[in-house]
Amino acid sequence: MRILGIDPGLQRTGFGVIDTDGPRLQYIASGTIVVPAQQPLARRLKVILDNVREIIQTHNPGVAAIEKVFVNVNPTSTLLLGQARGAALCALADLNLEVHEYTALQVKKSVVGTGRAAKQQVQTMVQHLLSLNGLPAADSADALACAICHAHVAPLSARLNQTGQLVQARSNRWRAGRLHD
Repeated sequence: MRILGIDPGLQRTGFGVIDTDGPRLQYIASGTIVVPAQQPLARRLKVILDNVREIIQTHNPGVAAIEKVFVNVNPTSTLLLGQARGAALCALADLNLEVHEYTALQVKKSVVGTGRAAKQQVQTMVQHLLSLNGLPAADSADALACAICHAHVAPLSARLNQTGQLVQARSNRWRAGRLHD
């Protein structure tokens, strides 16, 4: 499975692409979409949209993982971050990619083992998990961490979903206290 991870930001949007084969993770690509701050908001959002589309077309991922927006002290910053995230989501949806969303806490816990990990810890663990020669840039590391989080969570979610479907199928056979075949 090829996973595209996105760490949205209005000035810098990180992306990371990995392949998974069972528990094995393989680095494919990563980088940062740098958005010129002097441009009007609509043009900045288009830069994110166009670049995420290009990344998808270049690397052909099967699924995407994106970080959820958290509400912080400054509502204006939260709103702008949400718009950047929306531009990335539009590109993912436009190219029919299945999207999974994770909070920063979930991503850090999945990659580092604690939800309160510092950026440096995330970078170091991403480097270790993907056997990278150097430390990835912060935005790229966050995006790769998001992809790694999905790689860790997806198999368990699939199994839980299957179990739920089996339980539902079995319970559908019971009506009025009787087993129906």
